[in-house]
Amino acid sequence: MKKLLMAMFALALMTGCSSEPSKPAEKPQPKPAEFVTGRTAFQKLYVAAHGWARDAQPYRLESQTTADAKGKDGKSGVWRGSFASAANRGTKPYIWSGTDAADAPPRGLNPGTEDSYSPTNASTQIFDVGFLKVDSDKAFEVAQKHGGDKVLEKNPDTPVSYLLEWSGPTSELVWHVIYGTSRDSATLRVAVNATSGDFLRVEK
Repeated sequence: MKKLLMAMFALALMTGCSSEPSKPAEKPQPKPAEFVTGRTAFQKLYVAAHGWARDAQPYRLESQTTADAKGKDGKSGVWRGSFASAANRGTKPYIWSGTDAADAPPRGLNPGTEDSYSPTNASTQIFDVGFLKVDSDKAFEVAQKHGGDKVLEKNPDTPVSYLLEWSGPTSELVWHVIYGTSRDSATLRVAVNATSGDFLRVEK
């Protein structure tokens, strides 16, 4: 019995000596940020909205500038789409985020809070997705030719954001390209037709 215990002890000792020390677990590499145009983000948001309501229709799409993306070239790491459902008598926003920036919402698709909906409300006029033929990068190019290039030449750090909505008075879908921190305090706002890509006007 004593010899058996000694043999087992020796075997355990040999096994312990021959085994390699455990390697520390490798830390996962951070995922690179993803910056996309409005139409690319819209497709993701549109699918998510139809999971909420089959008849969901968009009435607004807007970008958000973040610490790692100032909206140049029509791209952003954060896009917010707002949708309305007549069947549900409600509206619901969805946010897509492709960045881990401190001032950005969590990555992926994030639903917002549902609110009431009235078809007669001018601020929630839905539009047919068929009108969205021109992407935000094209709208940026047009805006650059109508004063945007001078704004960025003077101050390259100026944030650029994008707002897509239906214009009731003119019955057209419009990209508003906004140079500045907000629509109201913008240095420049340029309106571009989201169906044809034509320059419409300088709004400010």
